[in-house]
Amino acid sequence: MITIVDYGMGNLRSVTNALKTLGAPARISSKPQEVASAERLILPGVGAFGSAMQELESRGLLEPVRSHAASGRPFLGICLGLQLLFEWSEEGGRVKGLGLLKGTVRRFADAPERKVPHMGWNQVKRTSAPPSALVNGLADGSFFYFVHSYYAEPQDRAIVQLETDYGVAFPAMIESGSIAATQFHPEKSQTAGLALLKRFAS
Repeated sequence: MITIVDYGMGNLRSVTNALKTLGAPARISSKPQEVASAERLILPGVGAFGSAMQELESRGLLEPVRSHAASGRPFLGICLGLQLLFEWSEEGGRVKGLGLLKGTVRRFADAPERKVPHMGWNQVKRTSAPPSALVNGLADGSFFYFVHSYYAEPQDRAIVQLETDYGVAFPAMIESGSIAATQFHPEKSQTAGLALLKRFAS
């Protein structure tokens, strides 16, 4: 059973529908005990970093999310759910994150040749990191769907599985132990995204 964390800022319906398409049992929960004890956990997210941290705290979900991530059970962050894993974000000043991974979340620099947010389809490329089971069989140069103005800058580059370029190279997917996360939306990325979710579910 996959538990999808409901903290009032997630793309819950699209993630749930994607898992339903795959025949993967899933539930949406905002209950701390269910989040902490989940067999597999997805932390989705849309919106501002600071607001997300406030919502997680006010609902008593900060420690359950941290507890699950530290347990060795499968964990998947999506979009803002990736950024929240890090220590700090520049969004709204200097906002503290979950601190599960070392690094900072930074804003794309404004430039005449590109718009912020980074929105739409973009290619990913593999890095030299040992390949994750989640990207097993993924063709280099596959396209995924992105919507974000900020990107993660991990202290340890070895956790970066997939990379994308948008004026700066940034992590499209990271993995550290049982923790994996994507900056793109796999639930909106058609065949390649559904294949990744299917591997997470199994």
